Amino acid sequence: MRLRLLLLALGTFAVGTDGMVMAGILPLIARDLDVSISVAGQTVTVFALAYAVLAPVLAAATARWPRRRTLLIALTVFTLANCLTALAPSYGTLLATRVLAAAGAALYTPTANGVATGLVPPERRGRAIAVVMGGLTVATALGVPLGTWIGRSDWRLTMWLVTGLGVAAFAGLALLLRELPQPAAALSLRDRVAPLANPRVLGAALTTFLVFLSFQTSFIYYTVGTHAATGGDQDRLTLLLLVSGIASVGGSSIGGRLVDKWGPRAVILTSSTAYVVLAATAPWTLRTMPTALVASALTPLVGWGIAVALITRVASLDPPNAPVLVSLNSSALYLGMAAAGGTGSLAIALFGDRWFLLVGAGLMVLATAVAAVTTRERSGDLRHLAPEAVNSPAGSTT
Repeated sequence: MRLRLLLLALGTFAVGTDGMVMAGILPLIARDLDVSISVAGQTVTVFALAYAVLAPVLAAATARWPRRRTLLIALTVFTLANCLTALAPSYGTLLATRVLAAAGAALYTPTANGVATGLVPPERRGRAIAVVMGGLTVATALGVPLGTWIGRSDWRLTMWLVTGLGVAAFAGLALLLRELPQPAAALSLRDRVAPLANPRVLGAALTTFLVFLSFQTSFIYYTVGTHAATGGDQDRLTLLLLVSGIASVGGSSIGGRLVDKWGPRAVILTSSTAYVVLAATAPWTLRTMPTALVASALTPLVGWGIAVALITRVASLDPPNAPVLVSLNSSALYLGMAAAGGTGSLAIALFGDRWFLLVGAGLMVLATAVAAVTTRERSGDLRHLAPEAVNSPAGSTT
């Protein structure tokens, strides 16, 4: 049983690395394809937007398919797309391959979560999803810095790494993942988006959108924001990303414990306020390597605490329907990432390579205000929440 969960996690590791590693290789893509870094950043935008739009559509369309076949098709599409990304001769072709990769990712991750819950007894579902979605956390801690380091001279090597991860996940699942539970009763697309009619669910989704818009406005263009510290050296950038990734793991763990103790509302408001301070000082702290290392540790430590609280909050609004709510939260997350590609590009054009970081702080102020207003009536209580709903900041279930 554990082996099958780890195989599923290998797939989410590949997907997570693909979705986040672009931030570390944007200058190389821009130089190779003769576009600006801001334009290169739109590769993240199209990936995230395609994921957000396609995830609920594909989940509804494939709900009655055998789960094993769905997983293998998803990894086939994902792996082929990354192979084409590595070979892309032009910027337009690159964008098209990112949409295709997002389709594979959007089909794989929710399906893997659904399979994980069917492989274990109900009382162990939370831990099963934690294992599978742990692949995303490991991707943040190891996949992104590794991909950045490998592609320090040629960004296409990074995409070949992601392609190899996809092949490994496909081979493992094809050889070792056999009988799987049949899909449960399928939800239509209308049923999946129906909870947004509830103002509290809509408010939670809006908060998630704004929080990740703030995060990614800075992170997508991390190479730009840290250029003064790294001097454009990819090894220094890799070190910053490694520190950031390790801190993300710690932030997720600490955030979960704080949510257990204080509830999601307190963690969201406290952590988002701390994030505003960190983001507002980033134009100064990211100027030298010593201070950039400290900032790269503290910012994700606080940020991932917010992310855990966000998913806990949305799931606590209606625990019996938590999987659908978490799926909507995931779409809001990726929509925020998609919008951040354009927001960050515009911020750089308006304010320059240093001061654009303040836009992230301003967006988090807005997110904090929305969270304060929309959680005023009831903060939610994790102790009454189904355990399977609270393990992944970025995960979605079917």
